[in-house]
Amino acid sequence: MGFWLKKFTSFWLMPFPFCVSLIAVGWLLGRRQPRAGRGLIAIGLLLLLLFGNKVVSDRLLRPLEAVYPPVPEFQAGAPAPEPFRECRYVVVLGSGHADVSEWSATDKLSSAGLARVVEAFRLLRVLPDARLIVSGPADPGRPSHAAVLAAAAESLGIASSRIIRIEEAHDTEDEARIVKSIVGGARIALVTSAWHMPRAAELFRAEGVDFIPCPTDYAARFNETFHWGDLTWDVESLDRSTKAVHEFLGRLWLRLR
Repeated sequence: MGFWLKKFTSFWLMPFPFCVSLIAVGWLLGRRQPRAGRGLIAIGLLLLLLFGNKVVSDRLLRPLEAVYPPVPEFQAGAPAPEPFRECRYVVVLGSGHADVSEWSATDKLSSAGLARVVEAFRLLRVLPDARLIVSGPADPGRPSHAAVLAAAAESLGIASSRIIRIEEAHDTEDEARIVKSIVGGARIALVTSAWHMPRAAELFRAEGVDFIPCPTDYAARFNETFHWGDLTWDVESLDRSTKAVHEFLGRLWLRLR
């Protein structure tokens, strides 16, 4: 019950539903209190313009993605860098997929899920003794997200014997708790989207997991030089702002608890 209540509440606090709600309430209120109604409509439209702007969305998301550095390229034939040599597991946190039976596992995965499993594959190439842990629940009668991630990893060349599935975790907090029960005191490489990594790191640290952050799936795309196109609006910017707000609310909830 608590999980679904959290999901329901967070949905209405995301930029698009929140702004649309303000506009709708303003329109209804405007029949009796025109001034207050116009004010709510104006606030809703202004926030929607801000959240959908490229510059604003990049500025919101970039600080989250900059908390942990990316894992650099590995030299061909060289052993894994020192911090990674003790990793016994590579953990891929769940994201999402589409249940289309005709599609391959890699096509089913969301862009975040595909980026995460590819990064895990890159790490496992230099960690031949490490095992892969993938996470994600299932809808009734459907393959679990963990199963789709596992199938995608197998299609990239990871042996099924190296893969462990977590199918009962519904959020990152569940994932941290279950991963700890599996790995104990062993070190892991933790793979998730760069914008999600700060909150995931807090939860895994709270469980006492020894991990190396391995961020991927960077969403803040900015040019080193200014382009007038950076000042425009698009749905991708609204998506970036949504990610930033979602993570801000998630971290705020952790602190309030």
